[in-house]
Amino acid sequence: MHKYNSGIDDLADDIVAYARERCRLDPIPLDHPKTHDEIEAACGPMITAGGIGGERALELFAEVLAPASLSPDFPRYLSFVPAAPTEAAVLFDLVVGASSIYGGSWIEGAGAVYAENEALDWLRALAGMPEGSGGVFVPGGTIGNLSAMVAARHDAEQRRIEAGGEVPSRWAFLASEAAHSSVESACLVMAADVIPVPMDDDFCMQGDAVRAVLDEHGDRVCGVVATSGTTNLGRIDDLRGIGELCREREVWFHVDGAYGGAGLAAPDAHGLFDGIELADSLIIDPHKWLFAPFDCCALLYRTPDAARAVHAQHAGYLEFLDAYGDWNPSDFAIHLTRRTRGLPFWFSLATHGTDAYGEAVQVTLDLAEEAARQIRAADHVELVVEPSLSIVVFRRPGWDAAQYQAWTEKMMGDGTAFVVPSRHLGEPVYRFCFVNPLTTADDITFILDAMS
Repeated sequence: MHKYNSGIDDLADDIVAYARERCRLDPIPLDHPKTHDEIEAACGPMITAGGIGGERALELFAEVLAPASLSPDFPRYLSFVPAAPTEAAVLFDLVVGASSIYGGSWIEGAGAVYAENEALDWLRALAGMPEGSGGVFVPGGTIGNLSAMVAARHDAEQRRIEAGGEVPSRWAFLASEAAHSSVESACLVMAADVIPVPMDDDFCMQGDAVRAVLDEHGDRVCGVVATSGTTNLGRIDDLRGIGELCREREVWFHVDGAYGGAGLAAPDAHGLFDGIELADSLIIDPHKWLFAPFDCCALLYRTPDAARAVHAQHAGYLEFLDAYGDWNPSDFAIHLTRRTRGLPFWFSLATHGTDAYGEAVQVTLDLAEEAARQIRAADHVELVVEPSLSIVVFRRPGWDAAQYQAWTEKMMGDGTAFVVPSRHLGEPVYRFCFVNPLTTADDITFILDAMS
């Protein structure tokens, strides 16, 4: 089973051929989900005592399992936050698996960790965080937010103890109602609370509103979570005002840029993120809008030692690692074992250059403007709010929630588009999220026309 033989050699050819053909598809199909019973009937037992062989397993994956999974890189997949990995990143993901590199320590993965850190440092520089800031790639924004918030709590506790103050029985974080659901989930895990901060009329959290809540609850607040690109509307909180307030009050400032932080790469959008450089911690997911495959979230700390103080694991068998450099990625998040998931992103950046990334992000920003233009010009749809970043939210007047759902299911069933309803202020709406530079103005026209 662990020997490379002629059978495995043939299987390798088949697998590489499948990956090559998947990358060549133009257009990539949307595909559509099937029921459990449909998949079971098509596949039969696949895990058996004697095995079904690699060729048969690959055949079932290619013909049944993969087509029963939606393709987020389909150009008309505009729901949630899609993905549009470059071919270079996808293909290098094969190399990462084949290389079998452990990415938790410097001694075991020095070369790979060095490359990941180079990619992280590009994001650091985009955000304007100081040299010396750093971190690690984690699976996604949920783990990134949780890891940063754990570091924030630990930092607050240590400073409170050193000052001779009382540590609260339950710490709290401030965030707006538009903050990602993972913030509340993190607090649930941490036995902490989320104290909501009111948003302004444009659905952003402002520094003055944070100040008012801090004045009321400051003794138990260990961090403020701002968002640079809310998931539903793409809004960017008042990063400058909140960041300066957090400096003034000595409160940890975390910025969730899982989706929107990629906008830093586009020169036209960079100014929208004024104040992000003040963050004590920041997340950006390259698998969302920076063209990396799943799963890849960059987690950066202004002071990495503040994260190491709480996340570094200690055991007799781990002591040897510290003798070979002090940059062990396992020290910066809630994990020990880790895949070098940042390498496909690094490889694509190295292959294409950072200018190409900025241009590709700009294409999607322009698509959002084009979608808004078409919606304004149409009689049967209307904008709900002005677009922000690459998200456009609009309504179909005259339709109820059931009609929104029925239209979505028809388009998905036909394999022509994936645009699911969302909700805004209690009403059903549609929402485009553009992260794929291969989406075109004609795709937007096709979708809007199908709603008439």
